[in-house]
Amino acid sequence: MIPQQPNVRVRILGIQWTRVCREMKPPPFKYIAAGSIEDATSALADNGGDAKVLAGGQSLVPMLNFRLLAPAVLVDINRVPGLDVVEENADGLAVGALARHHQLQTSPPVGARYPVLAAAIGHVGHLAIRNRGTIGGSLAHADPAAELPLIARLLDAEIVVIGAAGPRIIAARDFFLGAHTTALEADEIITRIDLPALPPGTGWGFEEVTRRAGDFALVAVAATVSMADGQVTQARIALAGVGESPARASAAESVLSGQALEDDAIDAASQSARDAVRPSTDLHASADYRRHLVGVLTGRVLNAAWRRTVREAS
Repeated sequence: MIPQQPNVRVRILGIQWTRVCREMKPPPFKYIAAGSIEDATSALADNGGDAKVLAGGQSLVPMLNFRLLAPAVLVDINRVPGLDVVEENADGLAVGALARHHQLQTSPPVGARYPVLAAAIGHVGHLAIRNRGTIGGSLAHADPAAELPLIARLLDAEIVVIGAAGPRIIAARDFFLGAHTTALEADEIITRIDLPALPPGTGWGFEEVTRRAGDFALVAVAATVSMADGQVTQARIALAGVGESPARASAAESVLSGQALEDDAIDAASQSARDAVRPSTDLHASADYRRHLVGVLTGRVLNAAWRRTVREAS
C-alpha cells in the first residue's frame, strides 16, 4: 500500500509539486519497454512484486521523485498495441487502459453515451496532465479523491485485467479496496474498462469542490437518474473524497427509487447521503465540512440530472 501523503499531492511548503518533481530525482530502476501484453505480465511476474507499470506516468513519476516508491523495475506498456482504443458495442463501451484522459474527454461516443464521464475528466488536473494521463493508470493508482475511480463506481464499470494466470474481470465495486489499494495482483495489469450502456432517458450530474483549479477534490459527487412515467426507475449516486475509496450512496439511491424527482425527494436523498458518510479531517478540510459538501453537491447533481431527463424526454 502506498503511504498517504495528502500534502505532497498539492504543495510542499508552498512550492508547486510539479516544480519540486523537476528538481528531485527518482531512485535507480531497471527500465523494460514491453512490446506485448505477454512481455509486460512476464516482466511483472519475474520481478516478484518489485515492479511497477508505467503508462501515463502522471502519478507514478511524482511518487518516484518524492521517493514514496522505489521499484526495482519499471515496465513501460506504451508500445503495447491495441490498449488505447475506444470502441462502441452492443453492451456499451470498451475503453482501452491506455486511452488518454483528453482522448476520452473529446471522444464522440463518450460524449454521446456517457457525458458524465466527459464532464468529470474536464476536472482532472490540467490539459498537460490530461494529454498524458491514462484511464487505466488512474484506476490502478486509486486515489480516494480522483474523478475516474468515482465514475467507474457510478457507472458500474467492469475492469478487465490480465496476469500470469490469465485474464479476469473485476467489478468496480470490488476493485477499489482502500486508499491507493486495489484488487490487482502484483503480476496483473489493466487492459480494458467496460462501461455498461445507460438506460434511455438517463440524466446526469457531476460536481466537485477543490481549493484550486486542477487540485484533487475535497469532495466530488456524481449521479445518473433514469425516469419512466415521471418516476425514478434507477438512481446512482457516487461519492469521492469522503473515504478510503469511492463509494455509492446506496441509501440515498433507495430513497429516490419509485419517486417523482421533486424537491422533497431530492432533499431527502441529499440528507441521506450526508448522514451516511464518515469522512476524516485532514489539513485540507474538516470532516464536518466534507459532510456539508456531500449534502450540497448531492442536491446539485440530482437537480442537474432531473433537468437533463426532462430535456431528453422533450
